[in-house]
Amino acid sequence: MTGMTQFGRALAELQIEILCANTSQAKGRVERANRTLQDRLVKELRIAGISNMEDGNAFLPGFMARYNDRFAKPAARPDNLHRALNAAPDRLAEIFCLRNKRYVSKDLTLKYDHKRIRLEVNDLTRGLVGTYADTYEFPDGRIQVRHNGIALPCTIFNPHQQRVTHAAITDYKHLSSVLAHIKAEQDKAAARAEVHPESARNGYRKNGRRNNGWNTLADRKRNADRKASQGSDN
Repeated sequence: MTGMTQFGRALAELQIEILCANTSQAKGRVERANRTLQDRLVKELRIAGISNMEDGNAFLPGFMARYNDRFAKPAARPDNLHRALNAAPDRLAEIFCLRNKRYVSKDLTLKYDHKRIRLEVNDLTRGLVGTYADTYEFPDGRIQVRHNGIALPCTIFNPHQQRVTHAAITDYKHLSSVLAHIKAEQDKAAARAEVHPESARNGYRKNGRRNNGWNTLADRKRNADRKASQGSDN
């Protein structure tokens, strides 16, 4: 809701200031680092014959040491200016999780990542209808719903896991007998009454001939004159 990214929110909670690269010199340093990751590292991995994540992670410490020995510059101030962590260790999981806000509907449900979450009815959740609750998604896949930091008991429904499969239906042992009974009842049912069009009720009968044009009064008069002339000739 604030327009801040997950990364920016985590740093803000840890009271870490983000220094943006607003100068061409700073952007150049960033691009050189990106070029190293996108070009030199890829070639080093190919030369070492690495093609999976496990071997790549094992390769990185040695690559970083060799790269720093070759290109690192001594700092202008060698003092360690890192400050101590200002957050309790047990809060790091909450800080580095994915947080979002979701609207609570009238039936105390909310949607998150194609899942439907239903809050348990209690005094706290009744007052959340029409408001937004916080969702916490942790790296291990757990999802929590909170309001003002208080975890709310809920049930998560995955619509893809609730579908009834064809195998589950056909495995029902009484299905064949039920279908056979229905088929027998349909065979014994009376035939449907034939429905006649409105034109048949007026005495119209099809003669099998198609009328390729409008049968106007003039056409009918010409046909009558032609038949009359043919009769007089005979």
